[in-house]
Amino acid sequence: MGDGLKVAVTRRIPSVGLRMLREEFEVVLHDSDKAPGRETLLRLMSDADGAVTLLSDAIDGALLDACPRLRIVANHAVGYENVDVEAATARGIVVTNTPGVLTDATADLTMALMLAAARRIVEADRFMRVGKYEGWDPRMLRGMDLAGRTLGIFGFGRIGRAVARRAAAFGMEIIYTDTAASPEAAQQCGARRVEFDELLRQSDVLTVHSPYLPELHQRFGAAEFAAMKPTALFLNTARGKLMDEAALAAALRARQIAAAGLDVYEDEPAFRPELAAMDNVVLLPHIGSATWGTRDAMAELAARNVIEVLHARPSLTPVNEVGKS
Repeated sequence: MGDGLKVAVTRRIPSVGLRMLREEFEVVLHDSDKAPGRETLLRLMSDADGAVTLLSDAIDGALLDACPRLRIVANHAVGYENVDVEAATARGIVVTNTPGVLTDATADLTMALMLAAARRIVEADRFMRVGKYEGWDPRMLRGMDLAGRTLGIFGFGRIGRAVARRAAAFGMEIIYTDTAASPEAAQQCGARRVEFDELLRQSDVLTVHSPYLPELHQRFGAAEFAAMKPTALFLNTARGKLMDEAALAAALRARQIAAAGLDVYEDEPAFRPELAAMDNVVLLPHIGSATWGTRDAMAELAARNVIEVLHARPSLTPVNEVGKS
């Protein structure tokens, strides 16, 4: 079985991925739905040849030094800010992620958040459950029309473009901000590239789809929320550290913006407790990719990356130069 090769899996993942790995290697699993602590992570990975990690696992240089056999870190996510890629590259360790397979699921969830925030769906559900509905009222629980509104997209990669296509079908005007232009993709949905300041000013709905980078830490803070329309909706299904969560809560409380829909938070699983008491925010527990097919596909891709590298073949979705050689 894999010539004695060992793979550490830092959390329970869908069974398809575990089955693939167990057919090839010895698998050591942190058999829990909760993230392992640092010491557990060290014990789990110290003699592993490969590892499947999650976003909550901090994979830094010190940990990698304690894992002399390690050849690949396969992150079970598109993002990989939890992995010190530079440190891994310096040690000849491949780092991979799971792009592409979760694009549609995350785009769908973004639209669900948009509709929920625009039409006050969660608030209306609570309204019904506590017995407040006493008959149809033409002024009751009015929300935002999406047709004819402007959707601003921060980050026009795979997911941002998928959201744009869906929003265009709703009759929305699309603008986006990205470091690079995407003329062909933009043409498909009539999207127009704008500067960040214009994105803030013009968006009726602003949705975040950028990867997290240190230079983008809290890119959306008090000044940015103050620059948005007071009727605007803010959505984040990307990374919590792209926003200043305290500033967002303050903006929602002061009605500087109308509402928000969040699937990610600055310090997950914690989030600002005042958000839970607000009617104008929809809160989800990081379920952007949570469909049966998508989560299976993520596990399968992470496992396939490990299998390829440990059999001395190129990885499928590398994020560092080691993986591309």
